[in-house]
Amino acid sequence: MSSLPSLGPRGEGWVLLQFVILGLLAVVGLSDRGSWEGPLAGVASLLGLALLLAGALLAGRGLLDLGRNLTPVPHPRDDAQLVETGVYALVRHPIYGGLVIGAVGWGLLVASLPTLLLAVGLGAFFDLKSRREEAWLRQRYPGYATYKARTRRLIPWLY
Repeated sequence: MSSLPSLGPRGEGWVLLQFVILGLLAVVGLSDRGSWEGPLAGVASLLGLALLLAGALLAGRGLLDLGRNLTPVPHPRDDAQLVETGVYALVRHPIYGGLVIGAVGWGLLVASLPTLLLAVGLGAFFDLKSRREEAWLRQRYPGYATYKARTRRLIPWLY
């Protein structure tokens, strides 16, 4: 069992914290819009846009591939099946990873160091949330350890 708290019977508190962090990312990014100086400004903006789109694609694909197994809370539904195909063959938590990639892209696009720091915080949060979720998944699915051994946690090919 995980030493991380459940924050509710099905992990509802994790979802609440997630929305608080995502809200902060949006507000800080919109209110602290800066501008990078020099030749890297254009590169940062293009990279930010590319990461924002890549994150949206990864998270969107994760939503689609989960299908009827999708739940807003980290605890698996009682009638859910373990999904190991599609984007889930590459990464165990593509929705979380996509949100992190997109948040980094957002920070670069709006040229905001505080937003980039919040994106790093979001990554740490989703790392913890995924560990709590995986404790429930290990209890529920006997083959989860094998699946975990062959796939990355949040970012395809990296982590």
